[in-house]
Amino acid sequence: MVKRPVSTSLARAFFSIVLLSLLTTGAALLTLSSSMRDAEAVNIAGSLRMQSYRLGYDLQGDPQALAQHRELYAQTLKAPVLRALESPLTPGEVSQRYRALDNNWRQMDLRLAQGDRQWYQANIADYVGQIDLFVLALQHHAEYKMRVMIAVSAVGFLAIITLIFFTLRRIRRQVVAPLNALVSASESIERGDFDHPHLDSSLPNELGWLAHSFTRMSGELHKLWQRLEESVQEKTLSLQEANRQLEVLYGCSQAMTISVTDNQNFQQALQIVLRHEPVCALEMQIGDYWCLSAGRARDNLSWQSTPIRQQQQTIGQLRWQARDKQPALQLMESVANMLGRGVWLLQAQKQHQQLLLMEERATIARELHDSLAQVLSYLRIQITLLRRAVPDENPRAGAIISDFTQALDDATRQLRELLSTFRLTLQQANLPEALQEMIAPLRDRSEATIELTCNLADQALDAPRQVHLLQIIREALLNAIRHADARQIRVRCYSAAPNRYIADIIDDGRGIPSLEEPEGHYGLNIMQERADCLGGELTISRLPEGGTRVRVSFPGAADETTAQAELRP
Repeated sequence: MVKRPVSTSLARAFFSIVLLSLLTTGAALLTLSSSMRDAEAVNIAGSLRMQSYRLGYDLQGDPQALAQHRELYAQTLKAPVLRALESPLTPGEVSQRYRALDNNWRQMDLRLAQGDRQWYQANIADYVGQIDLFVLALQHHAEYKMRVMIAVSAVGFLAIITLIFFTLRRIRRQVVAPLNALVSASESIERGDFDHPHLDSSLPNELGWLAHSFTRMSGELHKLWQRLEESVQEKTLSLQEANRQLEVLYGCSQAMTISVTDNQNFQQALQIVLRHEPVCALEMQIGDYWCLSAGRARDNLSWQSTPIRQQQQTIGQLRWQARDKQPALQLMESVANMLGRGVWLLQAQKQHQQLLLMEERATIARELHDSLAQVLSYLRIQITLLRRAVPDENPRAGAIISDFTQALDDATRQLRELLSTFRLTLQQANLPEALQEMIAPLRDRSEATIELTCNLADQALDAPRQVHLLQIIREALLNAIRHADARQIRVRCYSAAPNRYIADIIDDGRGIPSLEEPEGHYGLNIMQERADCLGGELTISRLPEGGTRVRVSFPGAADETTAQAELRP
């Protein structure tokens, strides 16, 4: 039901504007009419100043005209326009000035009648000053009325403008805006979009009733249309989610199925999951010492995890932090299984490379044994025959033969050490297990206690660099056993910083006397070359409490600044 028609509202607004205009005009005209004789009053009051001075002249030089001029001054002072200033509507200052002027004139007139020229001349200046103040008060009163008229006109103008503004604003809100909303809603429904802007049905005019009917009609149509959209949206979301998960799995599969697997492949797989899933941080933990991460972890979010398995055995876990909603658990389990297979491929690849290296080294050892070792044995036999053929009376020839024999013994000993190094066979690709396998025969050959602590991840080194590290540790152990007479040897491998590793071999023996290697010995030089192949640094120092420490510091396999090391004897 229409409570307030639009026509009635417009008629009221126009009537209010006209009424306000009439009131403003009437107030201005009334103020203007009261100011019509202000100029006359100012002129008459100003003439009193001239007449006062004329009376002083008459008193001094023309006594006969004094009476006439006194009567004229009294008539001027009692002029109707000045008498009107005693009205209650006249400001108090103007009335007071006029009454004071009238009272002083009576005293001045009495002195003029008595002919007291001396008194008159003494007080004329003060009296004229009172006339000036009276004229000034009249001028201020006239200016005040003009300001009042201007203020009334300005207030009326502003009131009319304000009324017009609010009238237009009300028309815009209750007529123009609802009509535009109805037009926009009609266009939306025509396009099949029922989610149009809300129509204001609370308006008390015809447009409010129209908006109410239109909203109810479009609501019924929207319900029917929405049911169809919800069904389509559900199917679309399920297909998008399945496509996104397939994209993640495909990307991870591509990252893990290249010819050579390393840490970069696992990092790339984590970045793919981070980019497509609503997670802010990912961590892949394998064992106690290998951890890869992507994203930035937040303290205010909890960690979710799923195990990483390898042949039904848990080898680590995949952890993540989600922002708003959790990723699909089935997807994360599939990614974890894929990472587990990648770890298995990495270990198999490393073991295969290590077996190839061991086989190549064994081949070199056989070639050295079949060629150089045979030649050295032949030379030893020939030296023995030569010693027998040379008589004892030739000491110079005996000394030369002794030097040859010593050199041949040194060459034979170095060849044996080299063959022993080349014949080192390791079946384990895992670094801690390979260290245990290498140290086991040394424990059997020595009475020294060898302690091993390895906190390096198996993935810290690839196969060639791992062989270099094993050979450095083995050479340091052999030196401690053979030359230092050590009773306790400690081998400790640990991580000093991210992607930076250290291996320490510390013994309690006599301590290395000098870093200068004896003539005919090359073990320290070979250790230094192997450290260079690792891209690291080898330091050998004598401990203050006794013993020797051999330390090799090197970067991890993922460090791009380290070149791939080639296996050297």
